[in-house]
Amino acid sequence: MSANQPAPASDGVPRPLKVLSGNIWRLLVVVAGLFAIGYVLNILFAVAFALFFALLVTAWAGPVMRFFEKKLPKVISMILALVLITAAIVAILSVVVASVVGEGPKLVASIKSGLSDITEWVRKPPLSLSDDQFSTLVTDAQNAGTSVAKGVAGEALAAFGSLSTVVVAGSVFLFAVIFFLLTPNQIWNWLLSWIPSKSRHHIDVSGQIFWDSISGYTRGVIIVALADASLVFIGLMILQVPLAPALAAVVFFGAFIPVIGAPIATFFAAVVALAENGPITALLVILLTVIVGSFDGDVMQPLVMGKAVNLHPLAIVIAIAIGAISLGIVGALVAVPITGAVYGVMKYVSNRDPEHPYNSPAPTSVAPPPAAATASPTSS
Repeated sequence: MSANQPAPASDGVPRPLKVLSGNIWRLLVVVAGLFAIGYVLNILFAVAFALFFALLVTAWAGPVMRFFEKKLPKVISMILALVLITAAIVAILSVVVASVVGEGPKLVASIKSGLSDITEWVRKPPLSLSDDQFSTLVTDAQNAGTSVAKGVAGEALAAFGSLSTVVVAGSVFLFAVIFFLLTPNQIWNWLLSWIPSKSRHHIDVSGQIFWDSISGYTRGVIIVALADASLVFIGLMILQVPLAPALAAVVFFGAFIPVIGAPIATFFAAVVALAENGPITALLVILLTVIVGSFDGDVMQPLVMGKAVNLHPLAIVIAIAIGAISLGIVGALVAVPITGAVYGVMKYVSNRDPEHPYNSPAPTSVAPPPAAATASPTSS
């Protein structure tokens, strides 16, 4: 037998086949576990959504609370932080919604006019689509949009259809935010106390990585959305495209879905530009879309989010597609932060991220970590 050939296993099964089969069944166990978790979360969707949204609000309010806490008591700092965050959210949404509602009829009319221009263009060479072919495309697009809208409404009604469910979910959200801000260490250490001692350190580190990714993305996506909307607004004003505030508001909402959200939203700006200013301006708006997308992906997200979402754009698109198929618009919104957090944890557990700041040697003691020494995910 050649020295380069691996020795045959005692049971006659080649070692590479054993390794491959072992990895496959472990992967199947993980997938089955994820499906089980997803099934339970689907049953308790309202509570799970309330807890997840509470984590997002905690990520926004935490830094503000810690700033106030330098001079004020903890409870007062929490109240001031929540009031300030709520006021900021209401202010931003008021401006955005007012822009869309106030100019909504004009926006719809301009989009219809632009689509009519596109209709005339596709009927001419080189596409030369017949009226029936184009009508079929339009009908398919309308049906798809209607299905998405009904799906979103159906999910919302199914999850929060009854008043009692709304009250329960709202109560869970409110109390979760309060305790996540006031007693994060106690909650996390209590959860860790249920973990076997030999695994506690790795679960602790994984939780910190998960929380850092979720909180970093949550805070960063608002900054990115504001930056994208501002750049689009400035560009549309320079190009003298009508309805610039409403179109920038649409881009703001679209930017919450990374990679594809802002470009799709800016498509409406190009349609309006085509209807109001002609094809040259529409092409310039498309160029503006490319510039904003490049600035978003190459500058804003790496600068603002850092390692919070360290994913390839293709992985982001796939994650959004899976989230949208499974949970509709809610899934599309939460797919990227959850996928980024899971990816960060998987890099740690597979020892592919040795430079991560939390990747320190496991403690030799098997006693539960004290509250003062254990970093909590909800305290970062």
